[in-house]
Amino acid sequence: RGMPLELALLPVVESAYNPFAESRSRAVGLWQFIAPTGDRFGLKRNGWQDQRRDVIESTRAALDYLQFLHDAFDGDWLLAIAAYNNGRLNVQRAMERNRALGLPTDFFSLDLPAETRAYVPKLLALSRLVLNPSLHGVSLPAIPNAPYFAVVDTAGPVELRPMAELAGIAFEELQALNPAWRHDVTDPGGPHRLLVPS
Repeated sequence: RGMPLELALLPVVESAYNPFAESRSRAVGLWQFIAPTGDRFGLKRNGWQDQRRDVIESTRAALDYLQFLHDAFDGDWLLAIAAYNNGRLNVQRAMERNRALGLPTDFFSLDLPAETRAYVPKLLALSRLVLNPSLHGVSLPAIPNAPYFAVVDTAGPVELRPMAELAGIAFEELQALNPAWRHDVTDPGGPHRLLVPS
């Protein structure tokens, strides 16, 4: 999408890449969507599934949301990321307060909650660490530049335990790749797909 690559690290700050993570404010998944924002960006929730936990759908929605925020803040990614954490209107109000006082309206000049003031720097620090780990005395494991999972069309609802056996993986691994399913059976209404290791 031509977005900064560092945004791929945002789930580290949000959830430590845990698709089962849930915050005190009931935000869930890798990208920590609250229900209204998930609904707004097309994440399906019902008795069968919660797509805020779906790796593919929540990532699509997060990128849509981040692009929306980027556009709302005239291309300023730091303000967009702050708004992802604290809400667009809250960041806009902080900017309006600064304008009224004749102060700058960049991210670092705004009076925002402590969590948000730390949120953007965490992402910036993390991106610098990943770009040059040895400079910071950190050793990161090598990750192959190859897809970790494949999408398998199931053509309808399926039971997860037999699917794990067919894929030759542990049930827990299949669950970890498909965290949106609330039961051991997929939603009859779809999507009719499972993620499995490549």
